[in-house]
Amino acid sequence: MGQVCARVQPFWVQLCIPCTSANQLPRPRGRVRLDLAGMVLLAVATKCLVLATSWGGHTYAWSDPVILGLIAGTVVAAVAFVMVELRAAEPILPMHLFAEPNFNVTTVAGLLIGVGMFGAIGYMPTYLQMTFGVDATESGLLMIPMMGTMLVTSTVTGQLVTRTGRYKWMPITGSLILAVGLMLLSTLTADMGVWHVCLYVGVIGLGLGMSMQVLVLVVQNTFPLREVGTATASNNYFRQIGATLGSALVGSIFTSRLASLLVERLPAEAVESVGGGADSLTPAMVAGLPDAIRQPIIESYNDALTPIYLWIAPLGLIAAVLLCFVKEVPLATSLDDEQVPQAAVEGNLLAPADMAEEGAVARGPRAVGS
Repeated sequence: MGQVCARVQPFWVQLCIPCTSANQLPRPRGRVRLDLAGMVLLAVATKCLVLATSWGGHTYAWSDPVILGLIAGTVVAAVAFVMVELRAAEPILPMHLFAEPNFNVTTVAGLLIGVGMFGAIGYMPTYLQMTFGVDATESGLLMIPMMGTMLVTSTVTGQLVTRTGRYKWMPITGSLILAVGLMLLSTLTADMGVWHVCLYVGVIGLGLGMSMQVLVLVVQNTFPLREVGTATASNNYFRQIGATLGSALVGSIFTSRLASLLVERLPAEAVESVGGGADSLTPAMVAGLPDAIRQPIIESYNDALTPIYLWIAPLGLIAAVLLCFVKEVPLATSLDDEQVPQAAVEGNLLAPADMAEEGAVARGPRAVGS
């Protein structure tokens, strides 16, 4: 048996298809039909949703016709998208995926975790620059504790899943830890030490490392091989929507609160001296202001941002409750011979080399490496 293998480095994209010759590679049945209508409608719905959450309460009032129009556009495009997908020959988001409870639960939980994650880290580097007077490079380095704990935790949880086959408890615990980290961030004050921030974002990284990749595992373990790629992409799409909504909502609420606090705490002449108001504030500008003006700005920045973390902390709790309904299906340890050729055609073939390292066994005469 020969084997066709391709690798693209440095990001190791692997494709290994056992076959007797290259001419025997599986070919699509009939002409491939692009779901152009679904693509357009999904893009319109996503764009309207992002613009509504980004502009609402900041650029425009929530009752402004522009925001109401964007919300209406989101609903209409979403409904039209579902109708198109139900009739499409090859939908980009098959509706039958939503018939699986595990997919629904992990998708909603991933969206909520995405809101919490990007809501927390989106404005943290600027917060560090404003409050502690560090530069952009230093503020980025101060986020290393979160990335470090996320890296270590995701590696350890992956090893535990491989050894034990149990995974349901991990995203539940991770979501709870994420909620704790967000609540800790809400207690920050302008006179605290920078180590408090490092510790709290480290807690958030701990929670994310225990949940994010396990949610993808649950989705991939729920569907047959031929649908793994589609299901994973669909789950990731909703998680990215959560990330976008988190950044947009926190940014909109934060800038609105900051503008109000600056008007309350600064003299009128000081507000005028700032120029463009809250939107024009930069760390360099604030650092050069007199203490009588700089300190109220720093305190306003802190008080405008930190309460939002407490408001989004319940999202982690809701995600934990939802994940309690995940059905812990035993991890797949083999490839279905009949699914391998069709999966290769659809681009959903898993990397056998990676699976072999985790003890995956391929059945029959088409076993990888035979």
